Amino acid sequence: MSTAPPSAAPRPLMILVAGPYRSGTGDDPAKLAANVAAMHAVALPLFQRGHLPVTGEDLALPLATLAGSTRTGDAPFTAVFHPYAERLLARCDAVLRVGGPSAGADAMVDLARRAGKAVYQDLDQIPAAA
Repeated sequence: MSTAPPSAAPRPLMILVAGPYRSGTGDDPAKLAANVAAMHAVALPLFQRGHLPVTGEDLALPLATLAGSTRTGDAPFTAVFHPYAERLLARCDAVLRVGGPSAGADAMVDLARRAGKAVYQDLDQIPAAA
């Protein structure tokens, strides 16, 4: 259930697309990539509706590599990945929760709700930007 009003968005919203990244993958690179691709597949329709979709993965993963990460879940990865998503969420207007089980995505939803941000569970709940 959305916490946002059903009326049209008065302006483009920055929407964090939050879904599984590591959950259920065993950190297999192909499965990780498939999870990112699933988030991208939802980001395009959001963009076409006039919004600015973002994923923490697209922004945090390059920084984790620069911080010295050589594998998913190592110390440099951990120091960057979720903290980056939390900082990004602070700038977003809303969250779209997609995909299956994910403690990280659920944490983003909880943070968004505590901050009074809109939380959507389905793309069709999000009005086009005016």
